[in-house]
Amino acid sequence: MCFQRGLVCLLAVLVCLVVNVHAQRVKQYQLTSPDGKTSAVFYVGQSLQWSVTFHGQQLIKQGEISMLLQTGERLGKQPVVVSAREERINQHIPSPFYKKAQVADDCRQLILTLKGNYGIICRAYNEGVAYRFFTKRKDSLVVMSETAAFDFAADFQTYTPFVISSRSNQYEHSYETPYSHIPLSAVSTDSLIYLPMMIALRDGAKAVITEADVEEYPGMYLRKQQAGTALTTEFPPYPLSEKQGGYNMTQARIVSQADYIARTAGTRSFPWRVIVCSREDKELLNSDMVFKLAAPSRISDISWIKPGKVAWDWWNDWNISQVNFRAGINTETYKYYIDFAAAHHLEYIMLDEGWAEKGDIMKIVPQINLQAIIDYGKQKNVGVWLWGGMYPTNAVMDEAFARYAGMGIKGFKIDFINRDDQKMMRFYYRAAQKAAQHHLLLDFHGACKPTGLMRTYPNVLNYEGVYGLEMAKFPTKVDFPQHAVSIPFIRMVAGAMDYTPGAMRNSTRKDFYSSISTPMSQGTRCHQMAMYVVFEAPLNMLSDNPASYEKERDCTAFIAGVPTVFDETVAVAGKAGAYAAIARRKGDTWYVGALGSWEPQDMTISLSFLQPGNYRARVFSDGVNADRMAADYKKEETMVTPATQYQIHLAPGGGWVATFTQQ
Repeated sequence: MCFQRGLVCLLAVLVCLVVNVHAQRVKQYQLTSPDGKTSAVFYVGQSLQWSVTFHGQQLIKQGEISMLLQTGERLGKQPVVVSAREERINQHIPSPFYKKAQVADDCRQLILTLKGNYGIICRAYNEGVAYRFFTKRKDSLVVMSETAAFDFAADFQTYTPFVISSRSNQYEHSYETPYSHIPLSAVSTDSLIYLPMMIALRDGAKAVITEADVEEYPGMYLRKQQAGTALTTEFPPYPLSEKQGGYNMTQARIVSQADYIARTAGTRSFPWRVIVCSREDKELLNSDMVFKLAAPSRISDISWIKPGKVAWDWWNDWNISQVNFRAGINTETYKYYIDFAAAHHLEYIMLDEGWAEKGDIMKIVPQINLQAIIDYGKQKNVGVWLWGGMYPTNAVMDEAFARYAGMGIKGFKIDFINRDDQKMMRFYYRAAQKAAQHHLLLDFHGACKPTGLMRTYPNVLNYEGVYGLEMAKFPTKVDFPQHAVSIPFIRMVAGAMDYTPGAMRNSTRKDFYSSISTPMSQGTRCHQMAMYVVFEAPLNMLSDNPASYEKERDCTAFIAGVPTVFDETVAVAGKAGAYAAIARRKGDTWYVGALGSWEPQDMTISLSFLQPGNYRARVFSDGVNADRMAADYKKEETMVTPATQYQIHLAPGGGWVATFTQQ
């Protein structure tokens, strides 16, 4: 018996020694933000792992990060540190087509170089962390998979966008899903999650997971693990063959795909894996992390890039009234749009779907005299954009861009991209680069979330990648006002979004119905107006028809007058899913917008962001009857100072907007 007890004790000692030896082998490298409140720790042992802490609470538990190559080598397996270098980045980035004129880029950076000519770069900002792999190999690499474990410290609530696709390939989808507000434990293991995704931490803190600088690599998805609260990454396989198909033959549909996710250069930096954090929800309304992590601009001459607003035809179904011609896809209609745009100082009009033959953007329909429309626009100082499906545009990109730029077209809205595998991400960059050569602007629709391309190629003025107003035309059960006060905290963290606001036919919850030809919005008139301030969109649509705007001159003058890029942005107030308020400055004028959900809100708007002085205020607020007649609003003008505080009431689905001009 004594012998057995002695043997047990000896085995216990040996186990402890083994554990201790293993623990001693694990080296830790901690990187802390400039304010000391955000940190990432990298553990170098049998594998490469990481954890994240934000303001004293653990966000991500220790979990694996790795990359599997086709050769069988796994970057991150039994890593050996060759060097570890920490440095401070503190600079200001000019941002002429953004929500502020310059971006403060202040962080600490850790570069871990590992044996085998690869490593990790990590940045710790006050508002979050990001890391990326890098390799320095002579030959090309074939990447089979990449793992980033997001193993959360508790069963946090989430705002989760699930992939919804009726197709055989789950990675072909439109990126237009409302959020599911559920705990991590309720996320199904069968469901694929696209980004950005929000996690609600303790004490009101939030974290948004996304990525940045995704070039020559597929987009990242998340999937719930079998047990616990961990999510891990998935990536769409590389397409080997495609065919033209989908809606009106606009899409490149995958026929076959490889067993790898990327074939790429051996020396490169891979995309950033990003967690944006906030102590208060409103901080997410003014996040710059994706912009800061993007590659710098590759366009030296940006003088021709002109953000602005577009009079748009598709949402309102070309329904113009009180004219002496048949409204529709024809030259007369677009000249009318140009007249409207010129009268209200809009920069552009859009010829959406139908101006060219289905599946071939080089064949203009007989009802359209495109050169006459362009020339008429030049006379009125109004530029013309064209819509094009992804496949038809890609098939003749060089020819189409050269021809239409030569005619005087200002930009292309490219639609039904519906993928973010490596081949399609290559398309985004190729389109941006080719368009820049011809001084063409771009707006990507049916698109994934932005990942910084708008900084790298600032001729890209907007992305869709959001369940927007256009979906109100179709049967839907979506709560649009709640959605509108969710996306600024989640989707907009990734960058600009083409929500296409501007409905003049507004509805209460009980009176709303979908309509293709006479569409309406959920929520009040001021709710729509506030979107032009709250939503980031260097290219922004006026989605309703000109005849409707002409009947609503006060509202039209306001939305036409709001800039689309700004010198300064201040997050005023916000709670995801409840309300959002933002102030933006252009020159001497401030624009303030507030959005609410179906729950009425009372809130205080402080003007403390104003510089000392007197300001003329022009205010639009929900009318006293807006809860039963959604188009009701009140307009008033007064003088204010930075000490002024507005006590505002948002009706159900309400909004509030104001301009403050220094006198």
